[in-house]
Amino acid sequence: MKAAVLNEIPGSLSIEDVQIGTPGPREVLVKTVAAGLCHSDLHFMEGTYTTAVPTVLGHESAGIVEAVGSMVSYVEPGDHVITCLAAFCGHCEDCLGGHPARCQRKATDLVRPPGEGSRLSRGEGGDTQDLHQFLQCSSFAEQLLVHEHALVKIRKDMPLEKAALIGCGVTTGLGAIFRTARVEPGSDVVVIGCGGIGLSAIQGARIAGASRIVAVDMNSPKLDLAKSLGATHVLNAADEDPVKAVKKLTDGGARFTFEAVGLKETAEQAFRMLRAGGQAVVIGLIPLGTMVEVHGVELTNEKTLTGSNMGSTQFRTDMPRYVDMYLDGRLKLDEMISDTIKLEQINEGFAAMKTGTIARQVILFD
Repeated sequence: MKAAVLNEIPGSLSIEDVQIGTPGPREVLVKTVAAGLCHSDLHFMEGTYTTAVPTVLGHESAGIVEAVGSMVSYVEPGDHVITCLAAFCGHCEDCLGGHPARCQRKATDLVRPPGEGSRLSRGEGGDTQDLHQFLQCSSFAEQLLVHEHALVKIRKDMPLEKAALIGCGVTTGLGAIFRTARVEPGSDVVVIGCGGIGLSAIQGARIAGASRIVAVDMNSPKLDLAKSLGATHVLNAADEDPVKAVKKLTDGGARFTFEAVGLKETAEQAFRMLRAGGQAVVIGLIPLGTMVEVHGVELTNEKTLTGSNMGSTQFRTDMPRYVDMYLDGRLKLDEMISDTIKLEQINEGFAAMKTGTIARQVILFD
């Protein structure tokens, strides 16, 4: 099969012929229909975060089950599924406590035991090389071989190119609203960054019944899109101080702020935008080694700065609900897709992402 391989960090992706194994116990073989380009993949390509190489990148995808291994009871061939990097072991304290996104055992419990061979490899005969599976998924490939705990089964009337977005960006943004912060109806909400995750958070705030939803970005077309998806106010941070502007709009500060950029400056701005008792949620991936600073005395005003991992998702229940929200018209996904591309165009896609003008791009497989 064809797959996009990262051979060195920093580096671009190479389209190569890759071999995929047959399903073992608890494993599922999936035909990839669509995969979204996420900024997190770019972080690993650029070295902001590290991963083992060579690896097949990608983690936001949807497809159709082709085959299952022994002991698989959750899905069967023909089922439509979404992949999720927040795979879970199912038996650790976090999983049993209702927080599968925090599972610390998936990296060891969901991989193949030593001696059973790699799920992905390249080369033939005696000259083969194992490839690392990225975040339990490796979605930039024509097929996926994953543990069944990295999948969620969805309705077959859901378009898979839209479903792929739910695999990461949409779930991260919506979950930050619904699960991490539990935004209440009538609240003031600010979202900094109007990429795929930020736009999803804006939609989540709208669905949750927030009364004022302020979108902050430095790109005017993205702000226009944010308004069409639910933002009641937009602020261009290139033209004005967003902290001062938010405090003026909200009569002193917002109840909830969400940072969806992944920068020290914007995380600190999110905290400074709060009113007493407010909560700032960092959704974006801030580079390793970067320290975020807050004015300590502000903590005595019961302000909170917290993070969100994949929207604190319980994805086996959350994702089917998001599918229902799309199909009944509450969640808008068509508008979030800036472009569809082929696997061979993936490096051009990431180059477009760097311009800051793209909401989401989706790879469509034949």
